Amino acid sequence: MDAYDPLWTSARARALVADRDIGGVLRLARQARRWRQADVGAAAGYSASTISRLETGCRAGADLGVLRRVAGVLAIPPAVFSALTGLPTLAGATVARTTGQRAEEDDSVRRRRLLASLAATAAVSAIPLPAHSISADGADTGESLITRIGDAMLGLDASSADWPAARLRSGLDAALADFHHCRYRHLASSLPRLIRGAHAAAADSADPAVTGLLAEVYTLTTRMLIKLDDQQLGWLAADRARTFAGGAGDPLVTAEAARNLAVLARKAGWHSRAMTIALSAADRSELRTAGTVGAAERGLLIQSAAYSAAKDGDRSTMRDLTGEAAAIATHLHHTTTPVGRGGEFTPTTVQLHRISAEYSVGEAGAALAAAAAINPARLPTTERRARFYTDLAQAYSQHGRRAQAINALIVAEHHAPEEVRTRPAIRALITGLLTSGPTTPELKGLAARCALA
Repeated sequence: MDAYDPLWTSARARALVADRDIGGVLRLARQARRWRQADVGAAAGYSASTISRLETGCRAGADLGVLRRVAGVLAIPPAVFSALTGLPTLAGATVARTTGQRAEEDDSVRRRRLLASLAATAAVSAIPLPAHSISADGADTGESLITRIGDAMLGLDASSADWPAARLRSGLDAALADFHHCRYRHLASSLPRLIRGAHAAAADSADPAVTGLLAEVYTLTTRMLIKLDDQQLGWLAADRARTFAGGAGDPLVTAEAARNLAVLARKAGWHSRAMTIALSAADRSELRTAGTVGAAERGLLIQSAAYSAAKDGDRSTMRDLTGEAAAIATHLHHTTTPVGRGGEFTPTTVQLHRISAEYSVGEAGAALAAAAAINPARLPTTERRARFYTDLAQAYSQHGRRAQAINALIVAEHHAPEEVRTRPAIRALITGLLTSGPTTPELKGLAARCALA
Protein backbone atom coordinates (compact mmCIF):
# COMPACT_ATOMS: atom_id res chain seq x y z
CA MET A 1 0.00 0.00 0.00
CA ASP A 2 1.13 3.59 -0.53
CA ALA A 3 -0.17 6.96 0.54
CA TYR A 4 -2.55 7.02 -2.42
CA ASP A 5 -4.12 3.65 -1.61
CA PRO A 6 -7.89 4.05 -1.03
CA LEU A 7 -7.39 2.95 2.58
CA TRP A 8 -5.27 6.03 3.33
CA THR A 9 -7.43 8.45 1.39
CA SER A 10 -10.63 7.31 3.11
CA ALA A 11 -12.43 9.67 5.47
CA ARG A 12 -11.81 7.27 8.37
CA ALA A 13 -8.06 7.21 7.82
CA ARG A 14 -7.85 10.99 7.36
CA ALA A 15 -9.75 11.54 10.63
CA LEU A 16 -7.49 9.16 12.55
CA VAL A 17 -4.36 10.81 11.18
CA ALA A 18 -5.72 14.28 11.90
CA ASP A 19 -6.35 13.23 15.52
CA ARG A 20 -2.88 11.63 15.65
CA ASP A 21 -4.63 8.47 16.84
CA ILE A 22 -1.74 6.08 16.38
CA GLY A 23 -3.59 3.13 17.90
CA GLY A 24 -6.55 3.68 15.61
CA VAL A 25 -4.33 3.77 12.54
CA LEU A 26 -2.58 0.55 13.56
CA ARG A 27 -5.95 -1.13 14.04
CA LEU A 28 -7.22 0.16 10.69
CA ALA A 29 -4.16 -1.14 8.84
CA ARG A 30 -4.35 -4.52 10.58
CA GLN A 31 -8.05 -4.98 9.90
CA ALA A 32 -7.54 -4.04 6.23
CA ARG A 33 -5.30 -7.11 5.97
CA ARG A 34 -7.70 -9.23 8.01
CA TRP A 35 -4.91 -10.02 10.43
CA ARG A 36 -5.26 -10.82 14.10
CA GLN A 37 -3.20 -9.00 16.70
CA ALA A 38 -1.25 -12.23 17.15
CA ASP A 39 -0.40 -12.21 13.42
CA VAL A 40 1.04 -8.70 13.64
CA GLY A 41 2.92 -9.58 16.79
CA ALA A 42 4.44 -12.70 15.23
CA ALA A 43 5.55 -10.76 12.16
CA ALA A 44 7.05 -7.90 14.20
CA GLY A 45 8.62 -9.99 16.95
CA TYR A 46 6.32 -8.86 19.78
CA SER A 47 3.51 -10.42 21.79
CA ALA A 48 -0.16 -10.04 20.87
CA SER A 49 -0.66 -8.17 24.15
CA THR A 50 1.90 -5.57 23.03
CA ILE A 51 -0.03 -5.02 19.81
CA SER A 52 -3.26 -4.79 21.81
CA ARG A 53 -1.80 -2.12 24.09
CA LEU A 54 -0.55 -0.15 21.08
CA GLU A 55 -4.00 -0.22 19.52
CA THR A 56 -5.94 0.67 22.65
CA GLY A 57 -3.71 3.21 24.38
CA CYS A 58 -1.08 4.40 21.95
CA ARG A 59 -0.57 8.12 21.49
CA ALA A 60 2.45 10.30 20.89
CA GLY A 61 4.27 8.91 23.94
CA ALA A 62 4.56 5.36 22.62
CA ASP A 63 7.87 3.62 21.97
CA LEU A 64 9.06 4.82 18.58
CA GLY A 65 11.21 1.76 17.98
CA VAL A 66 8.22 -0.54 18.46
CA LEU A 67 5.99 1.73 16.38
CA ARG A 68 8.41 1.84 13.49
CA ARG A 69 8.69 -1.94 13.43
CA VAL A 70 4.93 -2.51 13.61
CA ALA A 71 4.27 0.22 11.05
CA GLY A 72 6.69 -1.51 8.69
CA VAL A 73 4.99 -4.87 9.15
CA LEU A 74 1.63 -3.24 8.35
CA ALA A 75 3.14 -1.27 5.42
CA ILE A 76 1.88 2.03 6.80
CA PRO A 77 3.22 4.65 4.38
CA PRO A 78 6.10 6.84 5.61
CA ALA A 79 4.04 9.98 5.03
CA VAL A 80 1.25 8.64 7.26
CA PHE A 81 3.70 7.60 9.98
CA SER A 82 5.36 11.02 9.89
CA ALA A 83 2.00 12.79 10.13
CA LEU A 84 1.04 10.66 13.13
CA THR A 85 4.23 11.07 15.11
CA GLY A 86 5.55 14.41 13.90
CA LEU A 87 8.87 12.69 13.23
CA PRO A 88 10.67 11.84 10.00
CA THR A 89 10.52 8.21 8.97
CA LEU A 90 13.81 6.88 7.66
CA ALA A 91 13.67 4.63 4.66
CA GLY A 92 14.24 1.06 5.58
CA ALA A 93 13.87 1.57 9.33
CA THR A 94 10.78 -0.60 9.44
CA VAL A 95 11.05 -2.95 6.52
CA ALA A 96 8.94 -6.00 7.26
CA ARG A 97 10.41 -9.44 6.84
CA THR A 98 8.38 -12.31 5.49
CA THR A 99 7.65 -15.35 7.57
CA GLY A 100 9.89 -17.41 5.33
CA GLN A 101 12.81 -15.05 5.78
CA ARG A 102 12.44 -15.05 9.55
CA ALA A 103 12.28 -18.83 9.60
CA GLU A 104 15.70 -19.01 8.01
CA GLU A 105 17.31 -16.95 10.79
CA ASP A 106 18.58 -18.64 13.92
CA ASP A 107 17.66 -17.36 17.37
CA SER A 108 20.88 -15.41 17.91
CA VAL A 109 20.50 -13.47 14.65
CA ARG A 110 16.88 -12.62 15.42
CA ARG A 111 17.84 -11.48 18.90
CA ARG A 112 20.68 -9.30 17.60
CA ARG A 113 18.42 -7.68 15.02
CA LEU A 114 15.76 -6.94 17.62
CA LEU A 115 18.37 -5.46 19.96
CA ALA A 116 19.89 -3.42 17.17
CA SER A 117 16.46 -2.08 16.21
CA LEU A 118 15.78 -0.96 19.76
CA ALA A 119 19.24 0.51 20.27
CA ALA A 120 19.07 2.34 16.95
CA THR A 121 15.91 4.15 18.01
CA ALA A 122 17.90 6.77 19.88
CA ALA A 123 20.17 7.33 16.90
CA VAL A 124 17.60 7.52 14.12
CA SER A 125 14.73 9.32 15.81
CA ALA A 126 16.31 11.48 18.49
CA ILE A 127 14.93 14.96 19.08
CA PRO A 128 17.22 17.33 21.00
CA LEU A 129 15.51 18.26 24.24
CA PRO A 130 16.47 20.80 26.88
CA ALA A 131 18.41 19.52 29.84
CA HIS A 132 16.32 18.61 32.86
CA SER A 133 17.07 20.13 36.22
CA ILE A 134 16.66 17.94 39.28
CA SER A 135 14.99 19.82 42.09
CA ALA A 136 15.15 18.87 45.75
CA ASP A 137 11.37 18.83 45.68
CA GLY A 138 9.95 15.32 45.59
CA ALA A 139 7.41 15.93 42.85
CA ASP A 140 10.11 17.41 40.62
CA THR A 141 12.41 14.46 41.33
CA GLY A 142 9.67 12.03 40.34
CA GLU A 143 8.83 13.94 37.18
CA SER A 144 12.50 14.18 36.26
CA LEU A 145 12.92 10.43 36.74
CA ILE A 146 9.92 9.62 34.58
CA THR A 147 10.91 12.10 31.88
CA ARG A 148 14.52 10.96 31.67
CA ILE A 149 13.65 7.26 31.79
CA GLY A 150 10.98 7.80 29.15
CA ASP A 151 13.37 9.70 26.89
CA ALA A 152 15.92 6.89 27.12
CA MET A 153 13.33 4.16 26.50
CA LEU A 154 11.56 5.93 23.65
CA GLY A 155 14.67 7.07 21.82
CA LEU A 156 14.07 10.77 22.46
CA ASP A 157 17.43 11.46 24.10
CA ALA A 158 20.10 12.76 21.77
CA SER A 159 22.91 11.76 24.16
CA SER A 160 25.24 8.98 23.17
CA ALA A 161 25.34 5.63 24.95
CA ASP A 162 28.03 7.01 27.21
CA TRP A 163 28.38 4.13 29.67
CA PRO A 164 31.37 1.90 28.76
CA ALA A 165 30.23 -1.67 28.16
CA ALA A 166 32.84 -3.06 30.54
CA ARG A 167 31.36 -1.03 33.38
CA LEU A 168 27.70 -1.85 32.81
CA ARG A 169 27.56 -4.54 35.51
CA SER A 170 29.17 -2.30 38.12
CA GLY A 171 26.94 0.54 36.95
CA LEU A 172 23.86 -1.62 37.42
CA ASP A 173 25.03 -2.63 40.89
CA ALA A 174 25.48 1.05 41.79
CA ALA A 175 22.00 1.89 40.46
CA LEU A 176 20.53 -0.95 42.50
CA ALA A 177 22.26 0.42 45.59
CA ASP A 178 20.72 3.83 44.85
CA PHE A 179 17.30 2.18 44.53
CA HIS A 180 17.68 0.27 47.79
CA HIS A 181 18.80 3.45 49.58
CA CYS A 182 16.09 5.62 47.95
CA ARG A 183 18.58 7.92 46.22
CA TYR A 184 16.24 8.77 43.38
CA ARG A 185 17.99 11.93 42.21
CA HIS A 186 21.07 9.81 41.53
CA LEU A 187 18.91 7.34 39.59
CA ALA A 188 17.50 10.15 37.45
CA SER A 189 21.01 10.49 36.04
CA SER A 190 22.35 6.93 36.10
CA LEU A 191 19.36 4.82 35.05
CA PRO A 192 18.77 6.48 31.65
CA ARG A 193 22.50 6.13 30.89
CA LEU A 194 22.32 2.46 31.82
CA ILE A 195 19.38 1.91 29.47
CA ARG A 196 21.23 3.50 26.57
CA GLY A 197 24.53 1.79 27.36
CA ALA A 198 22.98 -1.66 27.81
CA HIS A 199 21.13 -1.36 24.49
CA ALA A 200 24.31 -0.36 22.72
CA ALA A 201 26.22 -3.27 24.25
CA ALA A 202 23.48 -5.76 23.40
CA ALA A 203 23.30 -4.53 19.81
CA ASP A 204 27.00 -5.38 19.41
CA SER A 205 26.89 -8.80 21.05
CA ALA A 206 24.94 -12.05 20.79
CA ASP A 207 26.14 -13.09 24.25
CA PRO A 208 23.11 -14.16 26.34
CA ALA A 209 24.79 -12.65 29.40
CA VAL A 210 24.64 -9.19 27.80
CA THR A 211 20.99 -9.74 26.92
CA GLY A 212 20.38 -10.81 30.51
CA LEU A 213 22.02 -7.65 31.80
CA LEU A 214 19.73 -5.59 29.59
CA ALA A 215 16.77 -7.50 31.05
CA GLU A 216 17.99 -6.69 34.56
CA VAL A 217 18.28 -3.00 33.67
CA TYR A 218 14.68 -3.05 32.50
CA THR A 219 13.62 -4.98 35.61
CA LEU A 220 15.04 -2.21 37.79
CA THR A 221 13.47 0.40 35.51
CA THR A 222 10.08 -1.29 35.89
CA ARG A 223 10.39 -1.34 39.68
CA MET A 224 11.15 2.38 39.69
CA LEU A 225 8.24 3.18 37.37
CA ILE A 226 5.89 1.10 39.53
CA LYS A 227 7.02 3.09 42.55
CA LEU A 228 6.32 6.32 40.64
CA ASP A 229 2.95 4.96 39.46
CA ASP A 230 3.64 5.46 35.74
CA GLN A 231 1.55 2.69 34.22
CA GLN A 232 2.23 3.33 30.53
CA LEU A 233 6.01 3.34 30.73
CA GLY A 234 5.86 0.61 33.38
CA TRP A 235 4.10 -1.79 31.01
CA LEU A 236 6.58 -1.00 28.25
CA ALA A 237 9.59 -1.56 30.52
CA ALA A 238 8.11 -4.78 31.91
CA ASP A 239 7.43 -6.13 28.44
CA ARG A 240 11.01 -5.40 27.39
CA ALA A 241 12.34 -7.04 30.55
CA ARG A 242 10.33 -10.17 29.76
CA THR A 243 11.46 -10.21 26.11
CA PHE A 244 15.14 -9.84 26.92
CA ALA A 245 14.95 -12.25 29.86
CA GLY A 246 13.60 -14.87 27.46
CA GLY A 247 16.54 -14.24 25.14
CA ALA A 248 18.98 -14.62 28.02
CA GLY A 249 17.50 -17.91 29.20
CA ASP A 250 17.98 -17.00 32.87
CA PRO A 251 15.07 -18.36 34.96
CA LEU A 252 15.65 -15.88 37.79
CA VAL A 253 15.61 -12.84 35.52
CA THR A 254 12.53 -14.25 33.79
CA ALA A 255 10.80 -14.76 37.15
CA GLU A 256 11.52 -11.19 38.22
CA ALA A 257 10.09 -9.88 34.94
CA ALA A 258 6.94 -11.92 35.60
CA ARG A 259 6.70 -10.55 39.13
CA ASN A 260 6.77 -6.98 37.84
CA LEU A 261 4.11 -7.80 35.25
CA ALA A 262 1.95 -9.20 38.06
CA VAL A 263 2.36 -5.97 40.04
CA LEU A 264 1.34 -3.89 37.02
CA ALA A 265 -1.68 -6.12 36.40
CA ARG A 266 -2.69 -5.67 40.04
CA LYS A 267 -2.33 -1.90 39.79
CA ALA A 268 -4.56 -2.00 36.70
CA GLY A 269 -7.24 -3.75 38.78
CA TRP A 270 -6.74 -7.15 37.12
CA HIS A 271 -6.35 -8.98 40.40
CA SER A 272 -7.09 -12.52 39.23
CA ARG A 273 -4.75 -12.10 36.25
CA ALA A 274 -2.06 -10.77 38.54
CA MET A 275 -2.39 -13.87 40.72
CA THR A 276 -2.25 -16.13 37.68
CA ILE A 277 0.90 -14.45 36.34
CA ALA A 278 2.70 -14.71 39.69
CA LEU A 279 1.63 -18.25 40.59
CA SER A 280 2.29 -19.60 37.09
CA ALA A 281 5.81 -18.18 37.22
CA ALA A 282 6.32 -19.64 40.72
CA ASP A 283 5.34 -23.10 39.46
CA ARG A 284 7.84 -23.19 36.59
CA SER A 285 10.19 -26.14 36.81
CA GLU A 286 13.22 -23.92 36.16
CA LEU A 287 12.72 -22.20 39.50
CA ARG A 288 12.16 -25.44 41.37
CA THR A 289 15.54 -26.71 40.20
CA ALA A 290 17.42 -23.44 40.81
CA GLY A 291 18.40 -24.19 44.40
CA THR A 292 17.92 -21.78 47.28
CA VAL A 293 17.79 -18.66 45.12
CA GLY A 294 15.07 -20.29 43.01
CA ALA A 295 13.13 -21.09 46.17
CA ALA A 296 13.48 -17.51 47.36
CA GLU A 297 12.25 -16.22 44.01
CA ARG A 298 9.26 -18.57 44.27
CA GLY A 299 8.55 -17.09 47.68
CA LEU A 300 8.59 -13.57 46.29
CA LEU A 301 6.16 -14.56 43.54
CA ILE A 302 3.79 -16.27 45.99
CA GLN A 303 4.01 -13.19 48.21
CA SER A 304 3.03 -11.03 45.24
CA ALA A 305 0.06 -13.29 44.52
CA ALA A 306 -1.00 -12.93 48.17
CA TYR A 307 -1.07 -9.15 47.87
CA SER A 308 -3.16 -9.42 44.70
CA ALA A 309 -5.63 -11.60 46.62
CA ALA A 310 -5.73 -8.91 49.31
CA LYS A 311 -6.48 -6.24 46.73
CA ASP A 312 -9.30 -8.47 45.50
CA GLY A 313 -10.71 -8.58 49.03
CA ASP A 314 -9.97 -12.30 49.46
CA ARG A 315 -8.72 -12.55 53.06
CA SER A 316 -8.57 -16.34 53.14
CA THR A 317 -6.46 -16.72 50.00
CA MET A 318 -4.22 -13.82 51.02
CA ARG A 319 -3.48 -15.43 54.37
CA ASP A 320 -2.98 -18.90 52.90
CA LEU A 321 -0.49 -17.61 50.32
CA THR A 322 1.29 -15.40 52.85
CA GLY A 323 1.64 -18.43 55.10
CA GLU A 324 3.11 -20.42 52.20
CA ALA A 325 5.63 -17.65 51.50
CA ALA A 326 6.53 -17.48 55.20
CA ALA A 327 7.13 -21.24 55.28
CA ILE A 328 9.55 -20.98 52.36
CA ALA A 329 11.38 -18.10 54.05
CA THR A 330 11.67 -20.01 57.32
CA HIS A 331 13.01 -23.08 55.52
CA LEU A 332 15.65 -20.99 53.76
CA HIS A 333 17.04 -19.62 57.05
CA HIS A 334 17.54 -16.06 55.77
CA THR A 335 18.88 -17.01 52.35
CA THR A 336 18.83 -13.96 50.08
CA THR A 337 18.08 -13.72 46.41
CA PRO A 338 20.85 -12.27 44.24
CA VAL A 339 21.34 -8.51 44.34
CA GLY A 340 19.46 -6.93 41.48
CA ARG A 341 16.58 -9.34 41.37
CA GLY A 342 14.06 -9.57 44.19
CA GLY A 343 16.15 -8.32 47.06
CA GLU A 344 16.32 -10.10 50.38
CA PHE A 345 13.63 -12.69 51.17
CA THR A 346 13.42 -13.61 54.87
CA PRO A 347 10.71 -14.21 57.48
CA THR A 348 11.04 -10.53 58.41
CA THR A 349 10.42 -9.30 54.86
CA VAL A 350 7.41 -11.64 54.57
CA GLN A 351 6.07 -10.14 57.78
CA LEU A 352 6.61 -6.68 56.32
CA HIS A 353 4.54 -7.68 53.32
CA ARG A 354 1.81 -8.93 55.67
CA ILE A 355 1.25 -5.38 56.98
CA SER A 356 0.16 -3.99 53.61
CA ALA A 357 -1.79 -7.13 52.75
CA GLU A 358 -3.81 -6.91 55.96
CA TYR A 359 -4.71 -3.24 55.71
CA SER A 360 -5.59 -3.78 52.03
CA VAL A 361 -8.41 -6.10 53.14
CA GLY A 362 -9.50 -3.57 55.78
CA GLU A 363 -7.89 -5.33 58.74
CA ALA A 364 -5.97 -2.42 60.26
CA GLY A 365 -5.73 -4.17 63.63
CA ALA A 366 -4.15 -7.24 62.07
CA ALA A 367 -1.77 -4.99 60.12
CA LEU A 368 -0.66 -3.26 63.31
CA ALA A 369 -0.19 -6.62 65.01
CA ALA A 370 2.01 -7.73 62.10
CA ALA A 371 4.04 -4.52 62.42
CA ALA A 372 4.53 -5.08 66.14
CA ALA A 373 6.34 -8.35 65.37
CA ILE A 374 8.97 -6.60 63.23
CA ASN A 375 12.23 -5.09 64.39
CA PRO A 376 12.84 -2.39 61.72
CA ALA A 377 16.60 -2.61 62.31
CA ARG A 378 16.52 -6.13 60.86
CA LEU A 379 15.08 -4.95 57.55
CA PRO A 380 17.79 -5.21 54.88
CA THR A 381 17.67 -1.82 53.14
CA THR A 382 16.66 1.80 53.59
CA GLU A 383 13.87 1.23 51.07
CA ARG A 384 12.45 -1.65 53.13
CA ARG A 385 12.63 0.38 56.36
CA ALA A 386 10.84 3.26 54.66
CA ARG A 387 8.25 0.77 53.43
CA PHE A 388 7.74 -0.43 57.02
CA TYR A 389 7.06 3.05 58.38
CA THR A 390 4.86 4.18 55.48
CA ASP A 391 2.82 0.97 55.68
CA LEU A 392 2.57 1.51 59.43
CA ALA A 393 1.29 5.03 58.74
CA GLN A 394 -1.34 3.63 56.36
CA ALA A 395 -2.49 1.13 58.99
CA TYR A 396 -2.60 3.77 61.73
CA SER A 397 -4.59 6.09 59.48
CA GLN A 398 -7.07 3.33 58.62
CA HIS A 399 -7.38 2.55 62.34
CA GLY A 400 -8.20 6.18 63.16
CA ARG A 401 -4.92 6.81 64.99
CA ARG A 402 -4.01 10.04 63.29
CA ALA A 403 -1.15 11.21 65.53
CA GLN A 404 0.64 7.87 65.24
CA ALA A 405 0.22 7.94 61.44
CA ILE A 406 1.89 11.36 61.27
CA ASN A 407 4.72 10.23 63.55
CA ALA A 408 5.32 7.13 61.39
CA LEU A 409 5.57 9.29 58.27
CA ILE A 410 8.07 11.60 59.93
CA VAL A 411 10.23 8.62 60.93
CA ALA A 412 9.98 7.30 57.36
CA GLU A 413 11.11 10.68 56.08
CA HIS A 414 14.07 10.59 58.45
CA HIS A 415 15.18 7.26 56.95
CA ALA A 416 14.35 8.01 53.31
CA PRO A 417 13.37 11.60 52.52
CA GLU A 418 13.27 11.08 48.76
CA GLU A 419 10.96 8.06 49.15
CA VAL A 420 8.43 10.02 51.20
CA ARG A 421 8.62 13.17 49.11
CA THR A 422 8.59 11.42 45.71
CA ARG A 423 6.15 8.49 45.82
CA PRO A 424 2.62 9.46 44.72
CA ALA A 425 0.97 7.02 47.17
CA ILE A 426 2.73 8.55 50.17
CA ARG A 427 2.10 12.10 48.99
CA ALA A 428 -1.58 11.20 48.66
CA LEU A 429 -1.62 9.91 52.25
CA ILE A 430 -0.08 13.16 53.50
CA THR A 431 -2.62 15.18 51.51
CA GLY A 432 -5.42 13.07 52.98
CA LEU A 433 -4.21 13.73 56.51
CA LEU A 434 -4.02 17.46 55.76
CA THR A 435 -7.61 17.62 54.58
CA SER A 436 -9.31 15.12 56.87
CA GLY A 437 -8.74 16.62 60.31
CA PRO A 438 -6.82 19.03 62.50
CA THR A 439 -3.24 19.65 61.52
CA THR A 440 -0.18 19.79 63.72
CA PRO A 441 3.09 21.69 63.27
CA GLU A 442 4.75 18.35 62.47
CA LEU A 443 2.25 17.56 59.70
CA LYS A 444 2.45 21.08 58.30
CA GLY A 445 6.23 20.86 58.24
CA LEU A 446 6.16 17.49 56.48
CA ALA A 447 3.67 18.79 53.92
CA ALA A 448 5.83 21.86 53.30
CA ARG A 449 8.93 19.72 52.73
CA CYS A 450 6.91 17.68 50.22
CA ALA A 451 5.68 20.92 48.54
CA LEU A 452 2.10 19.97 49.43
CA ALA A 453 1.32 23.07 51.48
